[in-house]
Order: sequence, then C-alpha cells, then structure tokens
Amino acid sequence: MKRILLFIIILLPLGFSLYELFILQNVKDPIKYIYTFTGVSATVILFASISISLIKKWINLLKYRRMIGLFGFFYAFLHFLNFYILDAELDFSFVVKETLDKPFIYLGMLAFFILIFMASTSTKTLFRKYNKYHKLVYFALILITIHFVMAQKSLTIVQLIYILLILFISYFKLLQQIIKNNIPNNITR
Repeated sequence: MKRILLFIIILLPLGFSLYELFILQNVKDPIKYIYTFTGVSATVILFASISISLIKKWINLLKYRRMIGLFGFFYAFLHFLNFYILDAELDFSFVVKETLDKPFIYLGMLAFFILIFMASTSTKTLFRKYNKYHKLVYFALILITIHFVMAQKSLTIVQLIYILLILFISYFKLLQQIIKNNIPNNITR
C-alpha cells in the first residue's frame, strides 16, 4: 500500500504539469516551464531519497529509497529530453556545443551521467557490486544545485528558500555521516 501511495505522490507533479500544459494551456514558454518543472522535481525527489535515513526514526521508508531515487532519475531524464528534443530539436552538435559553451549545462550533464550510472546499477545484483559508487549521488546533488543556481538569471524568494532547504538537508546528511564514521567498531558489534 505504501509503495502505491508513494508512486502516486511522486507522479502528482507530472500530472499537474501535463494538466497545465495541455488542458489549461496557460504556460507562456512551455520549454522553460518543462525545464523548471522537471529540474526542480528531479532535485527534490533525489534530495528526498537521501533524506530517508534522516527520518527513519519517525517514518521508515528505507525499503523504498531505490524506487524514489529511480523516480528522481526519471524526472532528470525528462529534463534532458526537454533539452535534446524540444530545445536542441535533436541536433546532437548543438547539444555538444551548448554543453561545452555554458558551464551550467556542463555541470548538469555531468550530474546526469552520474545519475545514469546509478540508475543502471540499481538492480540488486549490480548494486551489490557497485554499492560504494552510489555515494556519488552527493556529488551529483552538489552539481545539480550549482546547475540550478547558475541557470537562474535572478533568484526569487522561493528559490532562495529551496537552496536553504538543500543546505539544511546537506548539513544533516554530513553530520550523520561524520557520526556514523566516528563510532568505534567495538560499539557497533
């Protein structure tokens, strides 16, 4: 039941955006809207996936972390498809040129390739083999946050709150890792 509820909750933003784009048709710049929607959704969901261990005392969602992370990748993939299909119009040379010319796109692409690796190695068999590399999600989230900030021409109050929330989560994850690594082995046995 929890899995279905999470599935629905994570797909709600997509349903809402499709409703705005195709039913209400009140979006002035669809490409920019899709960039913003998919980018923010991917980032929020990926940060939620790493925050699960912070809230496990109150709500234990650890067994759903993989599913949540894969949904984060799904939204990041939609973000990339918007760039490649709608913005670049399937022009691979344009994608390469833009990626090399604009640092925020370069950082986003680097983060996206990390997410591709993580998504493709998230099966049970491959995860056992590549588990230690999945910590790259923290590096990807740093790159994504910088990508987000650089992509904005100016920051609004909502975006500043979003960045503060990211810093807040990052601080507590770092603190959790420091505490975890400083516990002597004889205490944890």
